[in-house]
Amino acid sequence: MKRFIKAVLPLVILGVCAYFTWWFVANRPETPVREAAPVLLRVEAATLKRESYPVTVRSQGIVQPRTRSTLLPEVPGRIVEVNPSFRPGGFFDEGEILLKLEEVDYETALVVAKAELARAEVVLAEELARAAQAKENWRALGKLGEPGALARRLPQVVQAEAEIAAASARIDQAKRDLERTVIRAPYTGQVLTQLADLGQFVAQGTPLCEIFAVDYVEIRLPLPDREMSFLDLPERFRDEEGKATLGAPTVLRASVGGRPAEWTGAIVRVEGAIDESTRQITAVAQVDDPYANRGDGHPPLRVGQFLEAEIQGRILEDVYVIPRRAVRAGNEILLVNSENRLRRVGIVPIVADGDYVVFADTDRGPGEGDVLCLTPIPFAAEGAKVLPMVDGGLESMTDGGDPKASGSKQLAGTEPPGT
Repeated sequence: MKRFIKAVLPLVILGVCAYFTWWFVANRPETPVREAAPVLLRVEAATLKRESYPVTVRSQGIVQPRTRSTLLPEVPGRIVEVNPSFRPGGFFDEGEILLKLEEVDYETALVVAKAELARAEVVLAEELARAAQAKENWRALGKLGEPGALARRLPQVVQAEAEIAAASARIDQAKRDLERTVIRAPYTGQVLTQLADLGQFVAQGTPLCEIFAVDYVEIRLPLPDREMSFLDLPERFRDEEGKATLGAPTVLRASVGGRPAEWTGAIVRVEGAIDESTRQITAVAQVDDPYANRGDGHPPLRVGQFLEAEIQGRILEDVYVIPRRAVRAGNEILLVNSENRLRRVGIVPIVADGDYVVFADTDRGPGEGDVLCLTPIPFAAEGAKVLPMVDGGLESMTDGGDPKASGSKQLAGTEPPGT
């Protein structure tokens, strides 16, 4: 009996388990089916509007002096006096004495030249007297006609007059040499490099210093060919008279001692040749009185300083100005139509910089009132549906039974990215 129970009991348990398994499978509840709400990408958008845009052309250059010179002595001598400003960085005015050379030898030469002139004048007086006496002697001898040149001693008189002229010229030369011992500044400027000092003997033509003018400085600015048409450049032609007018105003910026600094200038001319290496035309901006003290701690504009320039150009009317981030590769933008679907459109930029792209109306391009997608979408499919926030407000969605949303209200059953 016990053996029978041990053999049958496992089979009974297995049978009961199999029955309950079948029952649970046969009577399982139905799984509820829910339709997933569409996942829409929220994008920032803006309505295109025509506006005015002042063109600014950016360039860069290095400050160069208007005039740069190397001072050379015209006469040799020892330096006996030096101006305190005759040091690198020292300022001087036009006509100010920078150096003095020893004058003794040149004063002596002047005295000698004057003595030679006095002797020549005595000789001329004697020759004139002899010529007058020779003419009287000719008449006293009763000779007819006019006496010859030798009889009248004309060659001797001419020679004496020539000696006087030569002596006068030597006096003038001695005076000039004496004046050249004083070396004056040819213009108002600053010392760049000092090459001689007190007590040094300098020969004629020995470099004394390098100086440059400080009335104004110039900055050579290469111009992009495409943006030149928007600038008022002071072009000059051979048959024109008078001076060229000032061109576009220019703002020059640099960082000095870790602080931003700004100077104002203007384009004064355009160089006559195109740079062979860059194929660009170079305009020259001028800044007046770069070393003037403004009284507000503003630094001077030094020669050799690197500057970034913003040249003010013309104002474009009735154009569209959009952020550069809204422009895709190939000058393509994304528009959002009335059904909130994306549409790709190509544009032809007029002007572009690091922040904005400017374009105008075209036959197949976007127009005023179109909605521009500002959010960069890496893989934007044509006709893809989005949730645009146009000019700061969320657009309503009413197409195809989609839920509605307006203002800051979310779509029912969806949670846009970033919330």
